[in-house]
Amino acid sequence: MLKQRMMHALRTIVVPRSLRYQLLARSLFILAALLLLIGMSQYWLMKSFLYQSKADAMQTQLMSLPRDLLVQSSTDQKEWERPKNGPAAGSGAGNGAVRPDRPFLFLPDMSLAYISADGVFTDISGAENSGNPSPSPSPQLTAAEYERLAAKDFATGPRAKNTEYEILSNAAGEEQLVVFHTIGPRSRSGGPALLQMGTATAPLQDVIMQQLIIFASLSALALTGGLGLYLPALRRTLIPLSRIVHIVKQTDAGNLGERMPENQGQEEIDRLSASFNGMLERFEISFHTEREAKERMRQFIADASHELRTPLTSIHGFLEVLLRGAASNPEQLYNALNSMHGESRRINKLVEDLLLLAKFDRSPQLQVTAIKLDALIYDMEHQLQMMAGERSLQLQIGENREGEYDADKIRQAILNLFHNAVQHTDGATGSIALSLRSTDTGTELSIRDNGSGISEEQLPHVFERFYRGDASRTRKYGGAGLGLSITKSIVEAHGGTIKVASREGEGATFTITLSIRSADGDK
Repeated sequence: MLKQRMMHALRTIVVPRSLRYQLLARSLFILAALLLLIGMSQYWLMKSFLYQSKADAMQTQLMSLPRDLLVQSSTDQKEWERPKNGPAAGSGAGNGAVRPDRPFLFLPDMSLAYISADGVFTDISGAENSGNPSPSPSPQLTAAEYERLAAKDFATGPRAKNTEYEILSNAAGEEQLVVFHTIGPRSRSGGPALLQMGTATAPLQDVIMQQLIIFASLSALALTGGLGLYLPALRRTLIPLSRIVHIVKQTDAGNLGERMPENQGQEEIDRLSASFNGMLERFEISFHTEREAKERMRQFIADASHELRTPLTSIHGFLEVLLRGAASNPEQLYNALNSMHGESRRINKLVEDLLLLAKFDRSPQLQVTAIKLDALIYDMEHQLQMMAGERSLQLQIGENREGEYDADKIRQAILNLFHNAVQHTDGATGSIALSLRSTDTGTELSIRDNGSGISEEQLPHVFERFYRGDASRTRKYGGAGLGLSITKSIVEAHGGTIKVASREGEGATFTITLSIRSADGDK
C-alpha cells in the first residue's frame, strides 16, 4: 500500500495532472527541441561556412606565393643534392625543390609541404630552416591519394567552384584543414608537383563553440523569459475553462435551467459550453419527463384504484344485502345479482382496457391485413345504427384504397369515438355523421356530433387516461375515461394522428388521419 502511494506521488511530481502545467511543460519541451535543432543546424552550417572560407583563403595564399621562393632552378638543385643534405634532400632532382639555404617567410599556425611529381613528400614548415617559429608537422597522405589530387584542377577565382579541402591529422595528432595546389607542368613520369597547406582547426572550433555558447545562453534566457510570460498568459487563457468547472460543480437537479455563456472568445471553450448546455437541456427534459411520468403514474394508480373500488364496493354491498336475508326474496335476489353482474362486467372491461394500454405502451403488436376502410365501415353500419338508437346517423363514405391495417383495432377505435359521440348527444335530437375520404397521402376519417361540445379548458386533456369531462354521464354508461386514450394509442400504432375540434354547446369533431400502408411497407 505504501509503495503504491509513493508511486502515485512520484507520478504526480513527474507528470503533473494540472492542464496548465502540462501545457506549459509540453510547450517548453517543444520550444527546447526547436532551439536544439536550430543550434545543431547552426553548428553544422557555421562549421561548413568557416571551413570553406578558410579553405578559399588558403587556396588564394598558395596561388599568391612567389614560385622562386619555393622552387629551385635545376643548377642550384644539383648543389643541394650534395651528401651534406642527406639522401632525402636530393629525392626531388629534376622536378624542383625547396631552397634550404634561403630564409622562408611563413605564417604561424600554418603547415606547408611539397610533393614532387615523383611523389616525394617534403615537409617545409616542419623543417628546422623553414623560418617557422612554431613548426607544425604537415599531415601526409598516401602516394595514390596524391596522384589523384595531382590530376585535379585547383583553379580559383570568381567563377571557380568552392575549394576542396581535407580534414587530416598529422603525426602529433593535431587536426588540420588542408588544401592543395598544383605547380609546374606535368612530367614524363607522372603529374605536376603539389603544394599542400594546412592550418589547425582548433581556432575554428573555438569560434564555433563560442557562437554555440552564446546561442545556448540566449536560448536559456529565452526559455526563462518565456516561462515568466507564458504562465500568466496561460492562466488567463484557462479562465473560461475554470469558470465552466465552477458552474459544473454548482449544477444539480434544482438548477438545470441555468446555461453557460457560449461566446467567451475561444472556439473550443464555446463548443464545450454549447455541448454542456445541450446536455443540461436534455437532462432538464428528462427530469421533467420523469416527473410528469411519475405524476401520471400516480394519477393513473389513483384513478384505476378509484374505478375498481367503486364496482367492488357495489358488489360488496349487494352481497351484504343478500347475506342479511334478501336472498329469500326472488325480486331482491334478481336485482342484486343483475347489479353485481353489471359491475363485474364493468370491472372486466376496465381490466381489459388497462391491459390493452399497457401493451401499447410496451410494444404495440398489430395483426395487419390488406383491407379497405370503406368496406370495413359498411360492415359496421348495422352495429353503429343500433348504438345510435333514435339519433340521426349519416354515413359519408368515399371510395378508399386498400391498405395494411389491423382490422379489429381500427374497428375498436371507430366504436370508441362513436360511443363517445352517443354519450354526449341527446337521445332524440342527436345527430352523428361519420365520413371517410381519401387524400393525397392517405385516408381521413372523422366523426362529428351535435352534442354538448368540449370547453377550451377540457380540450388539451380529452386523450388523457381516466379523464372525463362529465363524470356523471360517463358513469351512467359505464365509462372509465379510457376510450379516447385507447383510440389514440391505436391510431399512433398505425402511424397516424388524431385530433379534436370543438366548441362548447356546438358539438365535437374527431378526425383520424392514416397513411396508406402497402403490403411491402411503402407509404
